[in-house]
Amino acid sequence: MSQITGSTTDVVDAPTLTAADRCDSCGAQAYIRVTLATGELMFCAHHGKKYQEKLTAMASNWQDESARLTESRA
Repeated sequence: MSQITGSTTDVVDAPTLTAADRCDSCGAQAYIRVTLATGELMFCAHHGKKYQEKLTAMASNWQDESARLTESRA
């Protein structure tokens, strides 16, 4: 899982997003959690990419688990 803090990307220990976590834009499963000063937003991979440029400037934390979409399942 990757996290963007300011302008850097780090791997951190944060709660994994589950199927119960839903995108605030469309209701699909969330793979991105954004922490802002006023609270959290969750996005599917599509909406996370769509809003990433605008939100990273104000986000204190960007948790991106969208790589899970392409992991092979054994």
